[in-house]
Amino acid sequence: MNFVIPDFYPASAEIFVVIMACVLLLADLYAGEKQRWLSFFLTQLTLVAAAAITLVTLDGQVVMTFSNMYVDDLMGDFLKLVVYLAVAVTLIYGRGYMAARGMERGDFYLLVLFATLGMMVMISANNFLTIYLGLELLSLALYALVALDRESPRATEAAMKYFVLGALASGLLLYGMSMIYGATGTLDLSGVSQALAHGVANNTVLVFGLVFVVAGLSFKLGVVPFHMWIPDVYHGAPTAVTLFIGSAPKIAAFAMAMRLLVNGMFDLAVHWQNMLMILAVLSIGLGNLAAIAQTNIKRMLAYSAISHMGFMLLGLVSGVVAGARHLALNAYSSAMFYAVSYVLMSLAAFGMILLLSRAGFEAEELEDFKGLNQRSPWFAGVMLIVMLSMAGVPFFIGFFAKLAVLQALVAAGTAVVPEGWNIYYSVAVFAVMFSLIGAYYYLRVVKLMYFDKATDTAPIHASFDMRVLLSANGIAVAVFGIMPQALMSLCAFALLRSL
Repeated sequence: MNFVIPDFYPASAEIFVVIMACVLLLADLYAGEKQRWLSFFLTQLTLVAAAAITLVTLDGQVVMTFSNMYVDDLMGDFLKLVVYLAVAVTLIYGRGYMAARGMERGDFYLLVLFATLGMMVMISANNFLTIYLGLELLSLALYALVALDRESPRATEAAMKYFVLGALASGLLLYGMSMIYGATGTLDLSGVSQALAHGVANNTVLVFGLVFVVAGLSFKLGVVPFHMWIPDVYHGAPTAVTLFIGSAPKIAAFAMAMRLLVNGMFDLAVHWQNMLMILAVLSIGLGNLAAIAQTNIKRMLAYSAISHMGFMLLGLVSGVVAGARHLALNAYSSAMFYAVSYVLMSLAAFGMILLLSRAGFEAEELEDFKGLNQRSPWFAGVMLIVMLSMAGVPFFIGFFAKLAVLQALVAAGTAVVPEGWNIYYSVAVFAVMFSLIGAYYYLRVVKLMYFDKATDTAPIHASFDMRVLLSANGIAVAVFGIMPQALMSLCAFALLRSL
């Protein structure tokens, strides 16, 4: 048996991150308590350099390496750049919070780097084994990050719940992958796609395995009925960790869905689209209704995330209609645009919570936002932009993200029955109605900030870089709402050159 040396060039960014994780581990070992800035600096340097490497190796071609287990394409490169940006912003937002609570240790930054590496592997995976490797690398790092506050029973409980449910979801995913392997005889997603195209696989076994794969995928996305971990983990984890969980991993989960369902099992779209439609409807309904009852803003944003991921799934649902595939690019690019938009909004929302938190005080109750306009009109304005965007109010990026998905749904409905009502139209109306219901809990935050008297008059203390970055984040939500076409076109172009 001849061993073929793989082409390491497409995976240069991943290799670099692994090397820097080892460097960070050694640097933290020899650095003293007063040198904590070194771990932060090395982590940010790693992310910037990884972004530069990704840009340098970007050529717009689809390249396979490691025996077709790894794929380097424009979609993967674009999503990795979004992940680098989200992680870098998260670390800047969370640094002061972690330092004030004695948790700004080297292991925090090391776990963040390994989680980032897991996301990178998930984004470029072209094999069931590679997907699972990246997923577990991400998941294990997240379990440890949630439990990072060793003195908090709430954090420990959240980590245990996350670990147990995550292990169950991983088992479901592995079982589904084994069924698909048994039906097709290959672990490569491109091989699975070819087996389906030639009709050589057992369809019954395939669909059976597909159910388990969708179940495992749904857990990672946090959609109903696999959402149980989301509110407890968001609430129990340190807020800086909650910000991390609620941003970049959503991009990796979207990429995983694209690789598994679109790249690997596109010919089974009629089956997985029906499953995703049910999950999306349940998520939008339950997420918006449950968020209304929350008084803790982290739990409110957790249920909000469930509804947003349901919306994102609607884009994947609209790709193949009545055997026609001409709608796929528009539908999947709308889902990709939604995922990127949500990450941008989520960063700003949790960034505001971190801004108001200080040593010995967690600004995680809705009451903590009372009278924010009296304390800081500028940051109240930033939070106003974010809440209106998440509610889907024109003209912010959240509005156009929802509009793009709804347009894809309506286009799918028109393709099914040019003249007449169908399920796609019904789902679109349902999504709009529950978006209106969901606007209530976002506008409640606005009401507290602008119309209630401040109960906490303490000045807002935060580092200069956090204030500048949070302001830029809020402005970006507004600017991309006024000019969304550039980001939409970028998503469509990346998919066009990758699918």
